[in-house]
Amino acid sequence: MKNTTQPELWGHVHWLTVLAQQGSYTAAASRLGVSKAAMSQRVSELEKLAGIALVQRTTRSVRLTEAGQRLVDQTRAAFDQIAQGFAQVRDLAERPQGLLRVTAPVALARQQIVPRLAGFLREHPQVRIELNLSDRLASLATEGFDLAIRHTDHPPDTHVAWTLCETRSLLVASRSHLRRQGTPQHPQELASHPCLHYPRPQEDPAWTLERQTPQGPERVTVQIGGPLAANNSEALRDAALSGLGIALLPDFSAQAALQAGKLVQVLPDWQPVGSFAGRICAIRPYSAHVPRAVTAFVDYLRGALAAGFSPADA
Repeated sequence: MKNTTQPELWGHVHWLTVLAQQGSYTAAASRLGVSKAAMSQRVSELEKLAGIALVQRTTRSVRLTEAGQRLVDQTRAAFDQIAQGFAQVRDLAERPQGLLRVTAPVALARQQIVPRLAGFLREHPQVRIELNLSDRLASLATEGFDLAIRHTDHPPDTHVAWTLCETRSLLVASRSHLRRQGTPQHPQELASHPCLHYPRPQEDPAWTLERQTPQGPERVTVQIGGPLAANNSEALRDAALSGLGIALLPDFSAQAALQAGKLVQVLPDWQPVGSFAGRICAIRPYSAHVPRAVTAFVDYLRGALAAGFSPADA
């Protein structure tokens, strides 16, 4: 093995911290932009220098030894401080720049985020965006995302959250379905209609709706059923467009089809509650420094969404 100088040793330790975060050589190598072989060789060199095993290797996973975990724990704060210092120096530039890694739910991203990216990137040509479309709630810190777009009323307490816009839920159906089945006049009538819904684990499907009356709020919960349940609002919207039934959708999925007259709002005097969140938020783990590219993107989305949801294809 070559004689490794101290600056090179710091790089070795940093790679070990990334391996600890990612849990596998493949994922760590991808995060660092290097080969799996280079990753393995760097860790082996560090173990020889330390004179002790730092990683326990199995066929399925990688775990740090007690010595490896101690090394990572004692150096993580220093590497975080270096990363923040570099970000602050980079942000001394007049314009936002660099790679911005963003994760967002599939339907929300396709319908409302992607159509707005071109305008942002034209306005900020030195920024590059890597967009991850997934309904899985990714760990921002572990997976290296700078920002997450979430449809939520309850962002994590350990994160900073910016509200981008308010949303609401709507009941919608196609005109052809309502001609065949009739238009419900009260939520209880939904029990006799085919309803397209978002599946909730270990719960019987039910919708709760509320309206304001002179005597105060009136709330009704009705058990529903239908030919399709899907965990994607685009799928439910398209099923409603096909005349399969009444769908409960967030407004950002239904708006374009409503404006085009392809869908009709059902029970407009009643507001569905408890099914979808009332806010779209941008969130990131708390840190003393927020990169300028992050704040620029958040400000841009907030302004763009304030003008209303874009007419995505429907």
